Order: sequence, then C-alpha cells, then structure tokens
Amino acid sequence: MKILVTGGLGFIGSHAVVALQQKGYDVVVIDDLSNASITVVEGIKRITGQAPIFEQLDLRDKEAVFQVFDKHGDMEGVIHFAASKVVGESMNEPLAYYENNFFSLINVLSAMKMKGLDKIIFSSSCTVYGQGEAMPITEEESIKTALSPYGNTKQVGEEIIVDLAKAYPLQAVLLRYFNPIGAHESGCIGESPVGIPSNLIPYITQTAVGVRPYLSIYGDDYDTADGTCVRDYIHVVDLADAHVRALEYLLKKENTKQIEVFNVGNGQGYSVLELVQSFERVSGIKINYKIVKRRLGDVDKAWASTAKIERILGWKPTKTVDDMLASAWNWELKKKNYNL
Repeated sequence: MKILVTGGLGFIGSHAVVALQQKGYDVVVIDDLSNASITVVEGIKRITGQAPIFEQLDLRDKEAVFQVFDKHGDMEGVIHFAASKVVGESMNEPLAYYENNFFSLINVLSAMKMKGLDKIIFSSSCTVYGQGEAMPITEEESIKTALSPYGNTKQVGEEIIVDLAKAYPLQAVLLRYFNPIGAHESGCIGESPVGIPSNLIPYITQTAVGVRPYLSIYGDDYDTADGTCVRDYIHVVDLADAHVRALEYLLKKENTKQIEVFNVGNGQGYSVLELVQSFERVSGIKINYKIVKRRLGDVDKAWASTAKIERILGWKPTKTVDDMLASAWNWELKKKNYNL
C-alpha cells in the first residue's frame, strides 16, 4: 500500500516516513527542501533499510502536483505536513504564509479529488485554540481568533477540509498537536532546521555544543509558576506513531465520521525553564541563557487532554521529557555538519 507524505523530509514528516515504512507501507515523499536536507533520505534508509520514493517539488505548483499524483496513481492515502510553521516569522511575513500553506493544501486536495483519493491526515496545531480557557485543553475547546498568521492557516486549513467533505466523500483526521521534540533513537534523523533555530530544543542543543553563544528565553513574566511559557511537549516518535494510527483508522474504516479531530500531546505542561533543567540533567551541561522580551503570538500556557485519542485510537505517549531531551542531545552529538 502506497502513502503520500508531503513535507516528508522535515522533522515530523521524516519520523512519520520511518514509522510507515516499518509498518510495511511504501512511501512517496514530496518536499521542496526549503527547510530540509536531501541527506534525510539516507537517514531514513539507514533506519529502515529502504529509501522512500522522493519527488522534489513546490506544492504551490499545481501542475507539478497533479503530475506526481498521475505518476503514483496507486496511492491509498495522504499525510499532509508541508507548511511554513514559525509563529514569529508568520507575524513578519503573513502573505508568504498564506500563499504557501493555503495553496499547498488546496493543490493537494484538488489532486486527491481528481484521482478519487479520499483519505487524508492533516497536520494541524494546538495554535487553533489560542489561549485555552481551561487546562488541559480538550477537543471541545472553542476555536479562538488566531494570534498569528501561522495559527490562522491551521484554522482555515481545517475549515477547507471540512467544507470539501460536504461536497466530496473525503475521510479526514485532523491532528492538533502540541510541541514535538526529540529525535529517533538511532540518531540518524532529528530536528535540523535551516539557519538559526526557531524552536526551543535545537537552540538548547546548539547552545550546549557552542554553536550558539546563549539561549534566548522569550519573557519571564507570564502567568505561570516560574514566569516562562508552559507547553505540552510530545516526543516526535510518539507523534509519528499517532499519524500512522490515524491513517490506519481511516484505511480500516474504523471511523464513524467523515472528519475526526484529535489532540496529540503528552498531557502535561512544562515551562521553558523546566525544559532547560531537564536538558542539563540528561546531558550534564549547564546552559547559558538570557531572558529577552516576549515574542508576538505566544500564549501563557497550553497542554493537551489526550483522553479522546487514547479512547478512540488506542494511542498513548510513551516517552518522558527526559527521554525527549536525551534523544535530542544524542542527535546533536551525532550530526557532523551544521546549516548555519
């Protein structure tokens, strides 16, 4: 059975490709390499013994997207990761985010409709909830006005899928996940952003190896125990497994609704300073950090209720925060080159 993974050489996408191949699926990867490296293909091959089929293209190119769907006409489902995803960057470049995230999704859905393909897992985000009214956040939490263009692309992306399902027999799972961190235990793939990291963990690990002089912590005056933002962190391998389970939920026709929504998280909140302390614990290295001004678009705290996904999909997170930080550190130590 062949599955398309868009953004499949990115951080989460590459781990999902590994999980799919280990389950026996053939995988077609589309990636434009704008925030990923072709070397990830070799990392996937080292883990699974097989390289995925790779198609380099920009999903905004509708003709190219349709050509790939024609070329691989036997695909059974799509996992759609491909998107620009940095909150702060989206505040500065809103049009770029709307163009990339909307056109990419629309072109993929159009190609699916053209080929009669009806199963998609959509990479959504907890950003659709804004600042949650109660913790933990359940799937019944109201959708707030987005605090960033990135968050808005996830909200509207969900709405596009819901609207299409009213006109076409689309089967979709929308996975609203929280903060993925960590790396594959092999150290063959992990988070390797192009340029200066926007996510916390690669910034911590690059600070630890001396690539960065210090870690910037954005604000210490939030309404949390230590003043730093609190987030729910999920190991990327656990998250990849959730995508495979969601896909199989559709492929095995276990779903009773056309559209289903699940939170994916660890079910517990940790502050930025607690993440730093966890890293120091597993690595034995003291992190040099500075408190700087808040970033636009950040909420005080957010962590997930995972009761629904545990009940319906039978999925549970398996990794602790220390596991996550230890795997990220292992990945950093095994990397040979930095894309600075």
